[in-house]
Amino acid sequence: MPFTNPIPVRLKEARKKAKLSQKSLGESIGMDESSASPRMNQYEKGKHTPDVQTLKAIADKLGVPLNYFFCEDDSSAELACLIAQLTESERKKLIAALSRE
Repeated sequence: MPFTNPIPVRLKEARKKAKLSQKSLGESIGMDESSASPRMNQYEKGKHTPDVQTLKAIADKLGVPLNYFFCEDDSSAELACLIAQLTESERKKLIAALSRE
C-alpha cells in the first residue's frame, strides 16, 4: 500500500474546523496577501509541503500541536490534540497508566 502524505488532509481539516479561509490563514501567519491563498491551496492539495517553521506557525494559529499534521489516522490525530491539552503532570500520569502491564 503506497504511503499518503497526511499533511494536506490534516491541514484542510484543521483549517475548516477553525473556520478560516486559505487566504486568511496564510495572511495570519505572515504570507503576502497576493500569494497566501495559492500557497495554502498548494499545501492542501499536496503539490508543495510547508517547511517545519511554516507548519509550526500554521499549527499555532489553528490551535493544534505540530505532530497533528503527521498523524496517519484520525484517532492518532485526535489523541495528539487531546494530549496537547494536558498539563505535564497529567501527561506523566497518562504515560504511567498506559505503561502498566
